[in-house]
Amino acid sequence: MAAGQGLRAVEGVHLVLVHRNRGATCRGTLDRFLDPATRGGTGLAVTVVDNGSDPGELALLRKDLPGCVEVIETGANLGFGPGANVGLQRWLDSDSEICLVAPHDARPADGTVEALVARLRAHPEAGLACADVGDGQVPRVQPWLGPIGEPAPVIDDSIEVDGYRWETADYPHGTLMALRRGCIAQIGLFDERYFAYCEEADLGLRARAAGWTVGLVRGALVENPESNTDAAIIDHLMVRNTLLLLRVHFGVVNMAFRIAVVVAEHVVGWWRPAVRGPYHSGRARFRAVLDASTSRFGPPPGIV
Repeated sequence: MAAGQGLRAVEGVHLVLVHRNRGATCRGTLDRFLDPATRGGTGLAVTVVDNGSDPGELALLRKDLPGCVEVIETGANLGFGPGANVGLQRWLDSDSEICLVAPHDARPADGTVEALVARLRAHPEAGLACADVGDGQVPRVQPWLGPIGEPAPVIDDSIEVDGYRWETADYPHGTLMALRRGCIAQIGLFDERYFAYCEEADLGLRARAAGWTVGLVRGALVENPESNTDAAIIDHLMVRNTLLLLRVHFGVVNMAFRIAVVVAEHVVGWWRPAVRGPYHSGRARFRAVLDASTSRFGPPPGIV
């Protein structure tokens, strides 16, 4: 995609980055989004939502910021979804039709931002879209298990001339997603009970229930190489929030089935540790099931 085409593709688009304690990393992300082809008065408008970072990290983030970047300090770690909502509200107060949302370490490949925006604009029936994280999967929600990946379909003739392909999904990847104003105005912002993890799956299910479609732009690559969250907290959030998602969208029977799967996974993992996932924590999982069963959501234990 030529520089002039990329410039037109992102004109009038808003970007929300959610940041915490990674000032230099976030500046690198900004550099990727605000490349020379789009920097200036006609490219992205950017809102960085800072979730209670240390003063030194904030100073790194704020140093010599371009004029198109606004930093909003929340003063606390709100989590990804609630933090993104702060920036999304700023977007809704503007007149931009499309908003991109990403964490502070998102690294879009050359052409990804332009391709994602252009494909969403080309599909007026779609309320949400996302970039390709390179795993060869399509995001799906299984009614008994929750968010899963499904192998991408092999349809050679669906590749567009410029190398990108639109694939229908159940929800957008949180690494880099694009939201259409009409969709968000209808279904609302992220459900803040999730804090982090599964909020994008919930948003996708709500969009589809309201009649919108969700797409993944295959070939529009992005990665987020860092994680500064404790593994036990990640495990807690993923289990707890999957149970919330299943209860809200499919019912308590589906939630109870998933609890049984969690218990079985823990027993098998205790017996054969080699099969455990990278974030597996028995104590975190027990607390997650307890919290989901008693409707304790929001920030998990240990988050400040």
